[in-house]
Amino acid sequence: MPEGAPEASGRDDQIMEFVGVSTAGSSIMKVFPAWARALGLPGARLVGHDVPLDAPPRAYRELVAAMRDDPRRRGALVTTHKIAIHRAAADLFDEIDDFGTLAGEISSISKRGDRLVGHAKDPITAGLALEEFLDPRHFARTGGRVLCLGAGGAGTAIAWYLARRPDAPEEIICTDVDEQRLRALEDLLARSGTGTKLTTHLVKGRADHVLDGLPPGSLVVNASGLGKDRPGSPLGPDAAFPRGALVWELNYRGELDFLHAARAQREAAGLTVVDGWRYFIHGWSQVIAEVFDLPMGPEVVDELSRIAAEVR
Repeated sequence: MPEGAPEASGRDDQIMEFVGVSTAGSSIMKVFPAWARALGLPGARLVGHDVPLDAPPRAYRELVAAMRDDPRRRGALVTTHKIAIHRAAADLFDEIDDFGTLAGEISSISKRGDRLVGHAKDPITAGLALEEFLDPRHFARTGGRVLCLGAGGAGTAIAWYLARRPDAPEEIICTDVDEQRLRALEDLLARSGTGTKLTTHLVKGRADHVLDGLPPGSLVVNASGLGKDRPGSPLGPDAAFPRGALVWELNYRGELDFLHAARAQREAAGLTVVDGWRYFIHGWSQVIAEVFDLPMGPEVVDELSRIAAEVR
């Protein structure tokens, strides 16, 4: 058991749920049983729910209501459907945290007594993952910009986190296929009162033209979901990354075309290329802590990461 993890305490036969699109393919399905044992939750189970991308609001409401009404179901981690669940079922929650209300998304569902609680954990998990590879003075030192390909839940949280960072970039550029998401992001950052310039682009196909002209040292993030839930990449195979860029692929599984393209240019362009593995670790450990009301210090996260690496 990791140092700082609690002893098991009546949590047998408890269910945590995973709401996504292709949950069976996630490493967490192999990792969770080992994590549960390490965290003193030997009877806890993880159950996946695959929800189509075009699911009607009724599907989300039924899922949340069933979770609320079954005492064995402790909560859930939500991927892909974070904004849809908030839109369809926010009224079913007794409490939603500040960023969840501000951004209109729910990525973590938990219970406190008879209260159903929704959280938007992405700013926390994105920040934890970013700070592992992003120098505290990176943007001041390089003059780099940020290009976030995708303005859904993850992209919105990353933009919000970076705009509020002490070493904030001068400009954050976000693309998406959905104009409504871009307008929501603009509104969110405007209400946050940051001084960072936000530029948005509605892009239905490849976003190579947005990549052109970025200064050296820029951060380029694939937050589009392409390469995991859907095939492809937001960039074409011949897109050239800025010299010295930090390239962050949020996915760690799937076809990963974006990641492979960046790795092919890594040596020639001096890129730092990071996949989504540590983002995965932080995302899951933070939500598990919320669902089971556990402490989750850095030493516990490091031990969970070690355990997960054995089955990656």
